[in-house]
Amino acid sequence: MRFESPESWDVRASLSNLAAGALNVCSGTLQRVLPRRCVLCDAPTREERICAGCDAELPRLPLARCGVCAVPLVSGATCGACLQDPPSFDRVSAVFAYDFPIDALIHAFKYGRRLSLAPLLGEALACNPATDADVLVPMPLTPRRLAERGFNQALEIARFVSRRHGIPIVGAGCRKITETPPQAALPWKARAKNVRRAFVCDAPFSGLRVAVVDDVLTTGATLNELARVLRKAGAVSVEGWVVARTLPR
Repeated sequence: MRFESPESWDVRASLSNLAAGALNVCSGTLQRVLPRRCVLCDAPTREERICAGCDAELPRLPLARCGVCAVPLVSGATCGACLQDPPSFDRVSAVFAYDFPIDALIHAFKYGRRLSLAPLLGEALACNPATDADVLVPMPLTPRRLAERGFNQALEIARFVSRRHGIPIVGAGCRKITETPPQAALPWKARAKNVRRAFVCDAPFSGLRVAVVDDVLTTGATLNELARVLRKAGAVSVEGWVVARTLPR
């Protein structure tokens, strides 16, 4: 099913704000002019952003994983946690384990404003096998968090997925209305309560298959809450498409 977005929807495949756009233009120009070097080991490379040796060492998730939350499994198709308490989302599609050096790359991208890393992360997610979706919804940030960071990292990643698969981005279909403490600073069991009633959907998602794009999934609490709201807005399925998945210790 090919989705045509209503004119009232804000379908944005552009950067989160003008400042981030200017940075990306400058970054792209430099990448075309300067010799290509691996972003991890700084060795010369014919590849776009990472050499073949470093690419082979990236912490990719094993094929044997939970069909719902993507946590690695020794046996079975679904982990015990998802069987005992099924989440509101249908499944998670993740590329890497949130481990070195992916964690360092994501941290530099998100907190260090290394927007030049967006293509590396976005294209990795775009190449990851996933089921079909009608629309992409970048994980929303509150206006305050967006102003502080200057860009929404999920939107930057979603741009590359949208370009490769031709799936439109609903940039303002959902909003985060509650300013919550960062999930990373909270114990795992407190994260679901932290994001409860944090999202609202302004757009109709009736009959649509939605893929929520984000950089990292940890406990899945944030994705689960947004999926619950999306289903109330009419979504027939909700998946999480993430670059990296934090593994339980």
